[in-house]
Amino acid sequence: MNRKFFTDNLIMKKIVVLGAGESGTGAAILAKTKGMEVFVSDMGAIAPMYQALLDQHQIAWESGKHTPSLILDADEVIKSPGIPLNAPLVQRLIEQGTPILSEIEFAARYTDAKMICITGSNGKTTTTSLVFDMLRRAGLDVGLAGNIGNSLALQVAQEDHAYYVIELSSFQLDNCYDFKADIAILLNITPDHLDRYDHQFQNYVDAKFRIARNQTSKDAFIYWSEDPVINREIARIQPQATLYPFGSSEQNVAYTDGSHLVVSVKPDMAPLRVPLEELSLRGKHNQLNSMAAGLAAQILNIHNDVIRESLQQFAGVDHRLQYVATVKGVRYVNDSKATNVNSCWYALESMTTPTVLILGGTDKGNDYSEIDMLVKEKCHTLIFMGKDNSKLIEHFAALGVNYISTNNLSDAVQSAYESAKEGDTVLLSPCCASFDLFKNYEDRGEKFVQAVRNL
Repeated sequence: MNRKFFTDNLIMKKIVVLGAGESGTGAAILAKTKGMEVFVSDMGAIAPMYQALLDQHQIAWESGKHTPSLILDADEVIKSPGIPLNAPLVQRLIEQGTPILSEIEFAARYTDAKMICITGSNGKTTTTSLVFDMLRRAGLDVGLAGNIGNSLALQVAQEDHAYYVIELSSFQLDNCYDFKADIAILLNITPDHLDRYDHQFQNYVDAKFRIARNQTSKDAFIYWSEDPVINREIARIQPQATLYPFGSSEQNVAYTDGSHLVVSVKPDMAPLRVPLEELSLRGKHNQLNSMAAGLAAQILNIHNDVIRESLQQFAGVDHRLQYVATVKGVRYVNDSKATNVNSCWYALESMTTPTVLILGGTDKGNDYSEIDMLVKEKCHTLIFMGKDNSKLIEHFAALGVNYISTNNLSDAVQSAYESAKEGDTVLLSPCCASFDLFKNYEDRGEKFVQAVRNL
């Protein structure tokens, strides 16, 4: 079915975009190209590059404030995923019945592209980047969008592609209604962002499962078969899509047999077999990411040789177990994208040397007990880095683990340098959001890399 929005021929009086970052600016430009009246409002400061883009397209905007009279008059509002639904202005829009959309929902109205969408509490960026790499190696016309890459809406407006590989957070999925993923990948679900979901885990689970919304039997739903939450929800909601489970057992369509990663989607297609030792991404969690990506590629009929080449050569992504440098025999690894406890668990699980772990930041209702066993097994020192380390101190002091509390990155790196011994690894894997000390996790990771290089 043609995805293009059925109201193309209607005159939209006004589209208001809340938030003028990458997604908001892209949505505004797309709306403008479709002949709509557009107004952009951002309570924060709009970056100069986005101001220039809005001016170039003659789009009205305001920065540092919201003007309710202009916003409440909208026919539809496209909301930045960073703005919570309980924000007062958003609540007023909901109360008066104004439709509130995500950029993803809005952009999908104006493209017939195949959508390969990835979500999960952990592994989204790596898996999304890996799928994109496979499609690009196969010579397909593909764009990268969502949490990484360029705005989906901007690409649809300026350089529409035949395929999009989209990393989707729960916040982006919250305001998707008619959007449909041709291939949906759900990697895992562990407690995260509970502060945005009334501290109700089920609300977060429901948000993640919106990735399967509107799918039919012609679509694919790829999922980790050993995640108890996913299994429970599949049994409850019974997705209409064709299911493609991956995991450690041969009962799955992608699995590991002890020495090889195996992907076998179709009986008439030779299975893909790649020796585990040849995978460019190491660790059990990356084996799962590789299975999910391989399944998506096979469903799209990409040749096994291309998939194998990608799995063997893919370089990984910045801020995800990124090797930084070796200083006096100590390896420094940047895993700044580990903004929740489960991500840190996977990072620690992959460590093969004694570890100094740097963690801390904005707590999102974290349960640090998830990493207790790995901390005791792998870490001889913890470095806390945040404005408020009280919860970390309370938890890990009771565990009897050596720790140092700091309130800035420079002191954290220096403390790690003084604590580490030759042959150790210093791992930045914060478990927490970055907003107490940094603009975002990228800023945190970049500053860590710079601090290490200054040692």
